[in-house]
Amino acid sequence: MNQQRSRRFRSAQEAKEKDDDKAEFMKMLKSKNGGVVDEEAQAMVEKKTWDSNAITPGTPFMDILAASLRYWCAYKINTDPGWEKVKVIISDATVPGEGEHKIMQFIRSQRSSPEHNPDTRHVIYGLDADLIMLGLATHEPHFRVLREDVFFQESKARTCRICGQKGHVAEACKGQAAPKEGDPGENKALADKPFIWLHVSILREYLEAELYVPQQAFRFDLERALDDWVFMCFFVGNDFLPHLPSLDIRENGIDTLIAIWRDNIPSMGDYLTRDGKVNLQRAQYILDGLAKQEDAIFRRRRQTEERRDQNAKRRKLEDERRKGAHDSANGNGVAGLVRRASPDYNSPNGSAVPSKRKATEAAIAPPDLPLFVPGPRDPTKEERAVTHEMVVNRGAVFKANQANKSAAAALKSQLLGGKSTQDSDPDLVNGGEEMNDLNEDTAESKTTDTPASASKKRKAESLEDDTKAKEKVDSDEPPPDSVRLWEEGYADRYYEQKFKVDPKDIAFRIQVARDYVEGLAWVLLYYFQGCPSWTWYYPHHYAPFAADFVDLKTLDIKFDKGTPFKPFEQLMGVMPAASNHTIPEVFRPLMEDPESDIIDFYPADFPIDLNGKKFAWQGVALLPFIDEKRLLDAMGTKYPLLSAEDSARNATGKDALILSDRHPLYDQIATNFYSKRQGAPKYNLNSSISEGLAGLVEKNEAFLPQSSLTFPLEHGMPSLDEDHSMSVYYEMPESIHVHKSMLIRGVHMPTPVLERADIEATKAKASGSGRSFGGAPFRGDRNGGGRGGRINYADNTANPFAKHLDPNFVPPPNLARGPPQHSSYANGHNAPPPRYNGYQNGPSPSYNGAHHIPPPHANYGRGSGPPQGYRGGYPSNYNVPPPQGYQQSGGYYGSNQGGGYYGRH
Repeated sequence: MNQQRSRRFRSAQEAKEKDDDKAEFMKMLKSKNGGVVDEEAQAMVEKKTWDSNAITPGTPFMDILAASLRYWCAYKINTDPGWEKVKVIISDATVPGEGEHKIMQFIRSQRSSPEHNPDTRHVIYGLDADLIMLGLATHEPHFRVLREDVFFQESKARTCRICGQKGHVAEACKGQAAPKEGDPGENKALADKPFIWLHVSILREYLEAELYVPQQAFRFDLERALDDWVFMCFFVGNDFLPHLPSLDIRENGIDTLIAIWRDNIPSMGDYLTRDGKVNLQRAQYILDGLAKQEDAIFRRRRQTEERRDQNAKRRKLEDERRKGAHDSANGNGVAGLVRRASPDYNSPNGSAVPSKRKATEAAIAPPDLPLFVPGPRDPTKEERAVTHEMVVNRGAVFKANQANKSAAAALKSQLLGGKSTQDSDPDLVNGGEEMNDLNEDTAESKTTDTPASASKKRKAESLEDDTKAKEKVDSDEPPPDSVRLWEEGYADRYYEQKFKVDPKDIAFRIQVARDYVEGLAWVLLYYFQGCPSWTWYYPHHYAPFAADFVDLKTLDIKFDKGTPFKPFEQLMGVMPAASNHTIPEVFRPLMEDPESDIIDFYPADFPIDLNGKKFAWQGVALLPFIDEKRLLDAMGTKYPLLSAEDSARNATGKDALILSDRHPLYDQIATNFYSKRQGAPKYNLNSSISEGLAGLVEKNEAFLPQSSLTFPLEHGMPSLDEDHSMSVYYEMPESIHVHKSMLIRGVHMPTPVLERADIEATKAKASGSGRSFGGAPFRGDRNGGGRGGRINYADNTANPFAKHLDPNFVPPPNLARGPPQHSSYANGHNAPPPRYNGYQNGPSPSYNGAHHIPPPHANYGRGSGPPQGYRGGYPSNYNVPPPQGYQQSGGYYGSNQGGGYYGRH
């Protein structure tokens, strides 16, 4: 809601600016046309910008939208044979929750049903990147996201923001009415826009290759590795938390986090997350690794920005040069003027330029740029120094020189130059920009006898206007970044300027970091299990630095479930006063009356902190956070004044299930709710009859079977005399178990798409990506190590067996992988063998006793025959296998009949 609040306040501000622009444009239009403006154009320009803030729960617009959706689905079920067997669930804005998360809650609820088909296909439509993360979080491999092709430009016809028509921009708008249908001037854009599929199953293949770390001493579990990946993506920004200052998705922040994760996963002993809960002790490794990189990231970011600015300036200069060359070639510049002049071979020095013209050129040329025109004499040394670019871009050079002078010096230069041009030839009409100015002065003085002083005065006023325009442009530049993250002491400046606290208040920094960690835990649960609390929010506009996260293992995070806001309460929490037309009238004084108890929630103007960015939309809107208690107390005094219609719109709604009378489920529901002997008020759906849909349905008292279907609005769609659809309330089945990060038993995985070369290329890229900052090593612990070097396990207590690993250990290639098939994986052991087939029951149960974890990459036996590898022969008092030898039972050292791993162990 706080993020919605920021967006809606900005939207109202932009709508007001658009309306102001239209009003100003109308004034200009009337002044040009003698106060007469086309009626259609006037109506079009004066039409107020539609307030998109109306797309918020609780508004009349959303109420109409919900009714229209229910009608549309019923209409399609009645008229389209393709909808006969379709079951439609509508969860409108009166049902609390975000749309995509309600869909995910539905998928999780169906997975918990014993009759659920593990090969169910899922398709979700939308451009939000969250849909990709949520698709991975369901652990449903048959999942696709339908997206519009955002890179498809052909259908994006640019429109005027004043009149809304295509074919011109606001600066060229003439206020004319839109052409009628079929007019030759109508600019039609393509109606169809291409869509693309994002296959989550293919993304899973890529991530499997990228997230596999050979050095980890526990079994690789793709499902849990995917959960870690989704969790780390939260750090670069989500709907509930600002991204960390050192992480930006445009700077490959995800790659940086994955590199840190890969370097630290052997030390952590297990994955970061499990079923929507984060292990904070392991998360400390990731944040410590990022903290070591922060200084280098900020310095590299500054270098990149400076290089980008320099490149932009260079490109601009090159564009100006090319434009100057083009104008010169067409006779619009100084070089064109010289080339087109009639040669005067009788002049004393053989020049092709008459003396008067030379005086004119001298007035517009910089004094250090001598003119040379080909002739019989040899050029002087100064003339030889003139390059082609200096000639064709003479105007640009002149402007550059002028820009470097003070306004007074520039004015003096212009006036002196004008004096020498009073007798210049009138046929120099097609010269450059400065030449045109001079020629206009000359022509006017000849035709109207304007005194030279008047010409000079006009010149001075023109230059003054240019100077003011330049100052205005300069004022539009973003203010300087006073935090200067790339310089020493940035953390003190950051907290002093952004949080308004004493830079020495370290306890405050730690508290901000802990608030952020609480947010990470909330978001993770929200994505994997559903909303853990309706009342939690992150109470700061900015994120902490990675270095501020300390002692995370001491945190005990718990959430109070609470209750969601009602629709009107949400409206009052997110709407600006400018959009109060969407709110019932009784509440509007709370937003407008200066004596209101909550008037401070609705500032008319609010600062936007660019926070190092260049555009306002990228900045942080510094709005006050909503105090829930104050808001509800203030609204409580107004509730008795609500009309019955408004009160109904403020109620919490229910999901609706709509289906055809030709669906087999129809008779079951009709018999239970509409027969003489009615059944229970809530009917438990039979999945075999409902074709896979589990849950409860409840009678909708507002629906009458076999009645008519009426369109809810005045005009637009037809009404039907006989309705062949049914509408009931739907309730998802509740599960007593948490959503597990695992594939459902019996699922048939999609056919792999990536070839071996694709996988190897992805692994090679993963080993080097996210490591371009040049800072400290990525290892999060304080024991040294880092990329490209040995990993020191000496002080690592999380993984006892890891102490005995050779630091140069490399796994054998092409290891067979398969799920553990055993019953002896017991006694509190952390993980089954990594990526190996076998590990079955046999004469000598393997992996028993005091062994904390199995040895990595060993052959664990096939369940029959003589003891092999680690399975049968180690004495029970071994915590880890002997470092060498022990070939009697299958060769943990060597490659004999037991098939054990050969190498340094």
